[in-house]
Amino acid sequence: MKATMLLMAVAGALTVSGVQAQEVLKSKGCLACHDVDKKKMGPSLKDIAAKYKADKAAEATLVAKLKEAKGHPKVNATDDELKAAVKEILATK
Repeated sequence: MKATMLLMAVAGALTVSGVQAQEVLKSKGCLACHDVDKKKMGPSLKDIAAKYKADKAAEATLVAKLKEAKGHPKVNATDDELKAAVKEILATK
């Protein structure tokens, strides 16, 4: 019973973070310049994920770029929002 409750809680948390990441991508304007499959003003999310696929420091690197405006316009978001968005981008296939 406790194991089932724990699994349900974990599944719910994963779903919430996925939704949150999508909301961050929409609300912070990411999708105005980036598309999942094709290049707009910026590279596609798939291209970003492919570029950083083997980079173990990718998440930290991309969060810093977004937070500090290094090679990308500054994104006004919390650290948690940026991390969620970056994880979602890096998981794009």
